[in-house]
Amino acid sequence: MLLLHWQQYKSDKLNFITCLTFKAGLFSMAEELLKLQNIYKNFGNVKVLKDVNIKINKGEVVALIGDNGAGKSTLIKVITGVHSPNSGKVFFKEKEVQIKSVAQSRKMGIEAVYQERALCDQQELYRNIFAGREITNSFGFLDIKKQRKEAEKILRDYIGFTSKAITVDSQVMGLSGGEKQGVAFGRSLYFNSDLIVLDEPTMGLSIQETEKVLNFVKGLKNENKSAIFIDHNIIHVYGAADRFIILDRGEVVGEFNKEDISREELVQKMIQLHESGKIKVED
Repeated sequence: MLLLHWQQYKSDKLNFITCLTFKAGLFSMAEELLKLQNIYKNFGNVKVLKDVNIKINKGEVVALIGDNGAGKSTLIKVITGVHSPNSGKVFFKEKEVQIKSVAQSRKMGIEAVYQERALCDQQELYRNIFAGREITNSFGFLDIKKQRKEAEKILRDYIGFTSKAITVDSQVMGLSGGEKQGVAFGRSLYFNSDLIVLDEPTMGLSIQETEKVLNFVKGLKNENKSAIFIDHNIIHVYGAADRFIILDRGEVVGEFNKEDISREELVQKMIQLHESGKIKVED
């Protein structure tokens, strides 16, 4: 009997070690897309970002959460080339880079979708999709026919618009908030962005339109795209994100994988941060 117990113990121990090894292997297999290392950003004497270290893996949606003034907007502006950090390093696809402009970040494969949606309401959809990145012919003139054809593909294949009421010639002002965000998402996918930064994408949307946007975010992983999802609403980010990074006064004060924390626990962490200025670390 003692021998049987000992054999069972060895078997259970082996299975446990195998499980840990398998999980560690999965973790190491994650392909790193973006890494920020010791990032500082000052505006005059004000330190807006202080020793920020984060990484985003390929095919991962990471929620960046924090109160107003936490430094979220400044951080994404560093990532998208609007601001340059005062010190620190940025790695993209395992190569150190210096992102000096939005145009450069787009060429690298980083796209931003803002709460304002960055669309021209009085222009047609196809013009909005290719604004600043127009398709031209061999003589350098705008290829309107090609733009319309590609825009039709984006509407049907990338965004999933099925209504015939929405065409490439529809003006943006006639779309709902969720549909406008869909156009912004589709544009990012068409230009083959590897990392999409979503700045408050559900701001001002109805419950139904918010659900559309969240479905777009979840669909990014099916395309093996990565996203940084910024939102004040934890209910929204929890449903769409794989990992949560909490920013407070320019510093990363907490980082949690979704499988390790419930939505209620995440809310409690934010309440702790608001009331005491720090997050309690569990033993």
